[in-house]
Amino acid sequence: MVRLGVHVSVAGGVDRAVSRAHEKGCDAFQIFSSNPRKWSSKTIPCESAERFLALQRQFDHSLVVDHMPYLPNLASANEEVYAKSVQALTRELERCQALSIPYLVTHLGSHLGAGQERGLARIVAALQTVFSESDSDTVLLLENSAGTKNSMGGTFSDIAAVLESLPAERGRLGVCLDTCHLHAAGYDLRTPRALQATLDLFQDCIGLEWLMLLHLNDCKGAIGSHLDRHEHIGLGQIGEEGFRAILCHPALADRAMILETPVDASRDDRGNLDVARRLASGIK
Repeated sequence: MVRLGVHVSVAGGVDRAVSRAHEKGCDAFQIFSSNPRKWSSKTIPCESAERFLALQRQFDHSLVVDHMPYLPNLASANEEVYAKSVQALTRELERCQALSIPYLVTHLGSHLGAGQERGLARIVAALQTVFSESDSDTVLLLENSAGTKNSMGGTFSDIAAVLESLPAERGRLGVCLDTCHLHAAGYDLRTPRALQATLDLFQDCIGLEWLMLLHLNDCKGAIGSHLDRHEHIGLGQIGEEGFRAILCHPALADRAMILETPVDASRDDRGNLDVARRLASGIK
């Protein structure tokens, strides 16, 4: 059975996230290790880190994922933002090391009109600097984007170009695919046949061995709309048939899947997990 979880809050200390994930019924979970809307981050107290690790062992969560804050932009043409982004990524890898977190997810950012080629060069240079300054064991996962204007990572070839530019860092990089972003960018997941075609494209362009994690989100917008609006599992444009295909695909069975779905009057985190588990079982 596929490992499923949600993004949980670290309010009150990172160790609180483990208990929250357990209460929601997660097999895995994702966090922001600090406030995602600030550049600065407080040092994680040793006691909190120790409790985080102890609770993980107690509840036997199979995987924890950290996500980069919203502000960093590794493709930025703005020198100040770019420098702060490199520093933030280096610092976040160190925080992951302190918590023994195996994966850190990052967006590739926006070139802000400077062009794809310039954006790629900025990302590659940023990652070279980060890896030279950090000895963290955490693997950095490059997340695909919805293909909005000036964004990097909207196509498999975007991600492949970054990976191919950093052959020496093969063991330190991987890929996280977000299903909402895939759909919005024009990659079809709505039927078993469409999903297979998309996975075949990924295999040809990047290789499934690079895929370490999925963000499992339905999409409010039409396919190819570039609208990054997450929806409850099965209630958006991908639909239950698409998610059943994803959750039951043998090539994806050993990848953890993190839900970043809304919490509202329609459904909460546990409700979305329940739907995902029903679909993973093949039940209609």
